[in-house]
Amino acid sequence: MDGAQWTAGSAPIEAAQRAVDLLIELRSTEPDLAGRLAAVLAEHGETGIELRPAELDALRAAAEPVAAVFAAADTTAAADALNALFARYARPPRLTAHGGTAWHLHVDADDDGPWGEWFATSSGLALAVLLAERQAPPGGVCAAPGCGRPFVAHGAGSPRRYCSSRCATRVRVARHRSGG
Repeated sequence: MDGAQWTAGSAPIEAAQRAVDLLIELRSTEPDLAGRLAAVLAEHGETGIELRPAELDALRAAAEPVAAVFAAADTTAAADALNALFARYARPPRLTAHGGTAWHLHVDADDDGPWGEWFATSSGLALAVLLAERQAPPGGVCAAPGCGRPFVAHGAGSPRRYCSSRCATRVRVARHRSGG
């Protein structure tokens, strides 16, 4: 991988958002998955990516445990999902400055490891930091009928239920129209 799991000046929330963006593409049925994933990775600093079919399969497989963190009903379930992800994919933590990047933490096998492992471990590490900082699930799954997109939980306050204001508004309008 050319970029870092997260580097100086970035934050776990950005890596968590990258996980969301990748999960959304991985569950999509639109054509050219490799191109769409490469575009998402480029938006998040991973440029020049060409994904082969075996790498796409590994990314799809890694998406399941990452998605389980977002689908967790509470903090304990999210922590359990993260621990299961780490048991399956993670290696001992190590600092690296590969490719001229700033020193940063990796928990995958090596700097040029498989994309599926990188996706699972970098996403898991970011989500674990967010859970530990907030003492709450790091995200959720949109409650709007027909949506189901994952989202990153931002800040304190009431837990989010929707991935966007668009979904929240759609649900409110439907409830109003039905007299509820």
